[in-house]
Amino acid sequence: MIAVTAASGRLGHAILRELLVDPGPAELMAVARMPEKVDVQGIEVRAGDYADPAQMAQALRGADTVVMISAPVVSGTDRVSLHRNVIAAAKQVGVRRLIFTSVIGSEAEQGTLFAPTQQINRQAEADLAASGLDWVVARNALYVDLDLLHIRKAQETGVYRNNGGEGRCGYLSIDELAYAIARLAAGEAPGGRVYNLVGENLTQAELVALACEVFGLDVRYQAWSAAENIARFMQDPRIAARGEEVAKMLTGCFECIARGAFDVESDYLAAAGRPARSVRAQMEAIRDQSA
Repeated sequence: MIAVTAASGRLGHAILRELLVDPGPAELMAVARMPEKVDVQGIEVRAGDYADPAQMAQALRGADTVVMISAPVVSGTDRVSLHRNVIAAAKQVGVRRLIFTSVIGSEAEQGTLFAPTQQINRQAEADLAASGLDWVVARNALYVDLDLLHIRKAQETGVYRNNGGEGRCGYLSIDELAYAIARLAAGEAPGGRVYNLVGENLTQAELVALACEVFGLDVRYQAWSAAENIARFMQDPRIAARGEEVAKMLTGCFECIARGAFDVESDYLAAAGRPARSVRAQMEAIRDQSA
């Protein structure tokens, strides 16, 4: 039995869809704080809140493998404790393997606005490695889906701006990440290691140019400062509602790009059993799905 926690989000749903195909619904269950938001038919859905260790232990009972999706970044939330609660619950009920979805990076991320968030991811990785479980860390590339939303919106002005500069970054779509994570959960890839789930490493200008070709846009990339980027994010009501800490964290991602912290070698083939599709192919799939 494979359990996917925090399963009501986009990545959770994508992983569930992959696991529905292999190994199938009889060996799959979803765990979510609000189980009514899990929109996948034919599988068992259980309530499980990272903040409630007893409930999480009950939700994971009977699972052999758990995919623990990292807790969302919310101002004032102790994400270290939330991740530890899931690891402890998994140990308590006899889970064999735990896969944690983390974020790509390198030492160049130190001192960036993203570093405080990344330190939480790295602490979860360390806690998992020390847990005694058969563990796997899936360090995810940045979601090309989310950048595409902003690039396509930039068609209104013709300019897409951020503070990523000329740095290179590994990108994958949510569906492409889900494929690899599902194979780590259902397959025989070796545990006790970190997998960098990335595809092509692109600059911001290359990413924008590719999006223009696939979506028929007329947008150019322009670098600007971190302060300008934070100000732009705070003008977005959805981000502003989550607080300036989140705006700084998102800006810190681009700061990591500029420093080369997200320009890492790919372990996608080892995790998924096939190479990652090209970013162009992933963009075309996103385009066709939204048509």
